[in-house]
Amino acid sequence: MTETRHDSIRAVEWTGQGLSLLDQRILPLRHEQVLLEDAAGVAAAIRDMVVRGAPAIGVTAAYGVVLAARARYARSPATWAQDIEQDLQLLAASRPTAVNLFWALERMRTHIHTLYPGSPAPSTKQGEGGADPTPALLAEARKIHEEDIAANRHMGELGAACIEGRGRVITHCNTGSLATGGYGTALGVIRSAYAAGKIERVFADETRPWLQGARLTAWELVQDQIPVTLMADGAAAHLMRQGGVTWAIVGSDRIAANGDVANKIGTYNLAVAARYHGVKFMVVAPTSTVDMKIKSGAEIHIENRSPDEVLSLNGQRVAAPGAEAWNPSFDVTPAALVDVIVTEKGVVHAPTPEKMAAMMRG
Repeated sequence: MTETRHDSIRAVEWTGQGLSLLDQRILPLRHEQVLLEDAAGVAAAIRDMVVRGAPAIGVTAAYGVVLAARARYARSPATWAQDIEQDLQLLAASRPTAVNLFWALERMRTHIHTLYPGSPAPSTKQGEGGADPTPALLAEARKIHEEDIAANRHMGELGAACIEGRGRVITHCNTGSLATGGYGTALGVIRSAYAAGKIERVFADETRPWLQGARLTAWELVQDQIPVTLMADGAAAHLMRQGGVTWAIVGSDRIAANGDVANKIGTYNLAVAARYHGVKFMVVAPTSTVDMKIKSGAEIHIENRSPDEVLSLNGQRVAAPGAEAWNPSFDVTPAALVDVIVTEKGVVHAPTPEKMAAMMRG
């Protein structure tokens, strides 16, 4: 089986009409596309988890800026570059933890000001309102998308090279094509390592309360014919104790300058269990996920979502009436528990602030 065979899914696609997203809330039972034609719709899709995963959120937000520019220019060609800031703020507010969202928006904002210095007045005059910015911004959004896929493939190779011998691996949440522009971060490493004969089976945590592991990761691996076994999140330590697990491989929504890692809730549990049982712990994420402006994970804002996500399942309440719920969407794994951070710029072993800074300069 070739590596290409293990890359058959795309969750974010631009069409002639607008942005098409594979609705991840209803996978794997139904495969439905959501067509978005304005920035408000994109922001809602990010907030409501039609699309999720830090890199995919960043790519989606970039296309959201294109939709915003198209609409703003159609309404007011003379002031679109000023008016669009409202849309950028709306998109930025959709989810607070994934740094890729803010990275992509800032890159698109910078591109607007590069194309049209001194915005809101466009520098290239073509009629009363100046040139339509949509084609140029679409080209930049597509570039962000293509760069993400290329980075994922490179990270897949780098991460696979860290794995010696052949064994079983554990992963948490979903870090594949559904969570990125394509191929995946942690799941990209798993795809590359499986193709190289280094992985015999993947154990996927179900990942409560949204069940990304059960609904999404297991589905992706089945589609690509990679052996996968689903397990409850709390079963990971017991599996490690039995032996045969060589790596825990996860993604990230934000990495601090010292190597602390914010990822889907339950990642910290997995890292603690891995260290106790001698299982290596790998984090895979593009450098757009690394936030060198914050010194440690203590500065990462953790999103708290609705208690209903824990108290209910598919709209049906499962918890005792009167019970309350705490629902942080992410946790922070200290750098001391991370063996390897893999980015498209290189591999950081036993991350420290100095090593992270050197990697980012590379």
